[in-house]
Amino acid sequence: MRAAALLLAGCGGSAASASTPAPAESAEETIKETQSETVSAETSAAEQTEADTSTAAEAPAGTNPEGSSDTLVLYFSRTGEQYVVGVIDKGNTAIVAEMIAEGTGADLFEILPADDHYPTTYNELTDVARQEQNDNARPAYSGELPDLGGYSTIFIGAPVWWGDWPMIMYTVFENNDFSGKTLIPFSTHEGSGLAGFDRKLEDACPGAEVGKGLAVKGSDAQNEQEKVRESVGSWLAELGI
Repeated sequence: MRAAALLLAGCGGSAASASTPAPAESAEETIKETQSETVSAETSAAEQTEADTSTAAEAPAGTNPEGSSDTLVLYFSRTGEQYVVGVIDKGNTAIVAEMIAEGTGADLFEILPADDHYPTTYNELTDVARQEQNDNARPAYSGELPDLGGYSTIFIGAPVWWGDWPMIMYTVFENNDFSGKTLIPFSTHEGSGLAGFDRKLEDACPGAEVGKGLAVKGSDAQNEQEKVRESVGSWLAELGI
């Protein structure tokens, strides 16, 4: 969330009278003056850019750019056919994650599979999720997380898959350093509640403090959004965020 300054420099000259042609040397002087003004403006812009770069370089490592948040929402979510709600084009967890970001001013980051082999039909998806769990798999995610050094509080959310975090989330937990952070879990489900997300997060991220989590039914996320928004607001107030 970086701001860039755009410096516009303009220059102009005076037109000679149509009835009295300007001497040749006067025209030359006008051209020289115009060139001098252009060089001066370009030099000023270059100096300002250098000053801005120097200021950015002096920012302490591990801090976010000015105006950004010290709170992050990480989430994994799925679309397609889901239990109870049918085919959806916005994931249940994504809806809750956005509400949390709106309520806290947090930055938002979605965990996406590097190889999205997950089926879009519910029964097939649950089969793949069960197989990954049985294999203790660590599916790769796409790209890199934001620099966690500038965040003190991180909300982490996902749908409950077979009573646990989706295995891709363990890849996230193990590949990144969450020590010293406050981690707050949230889940979407249709009867599993938080499914021990908090305890499992403590085990996966030693050195982090885990706060009270929130469980939201996926059907509510899709069909009762004002109710969910109120629940999210009350939860955030209880957390003091």
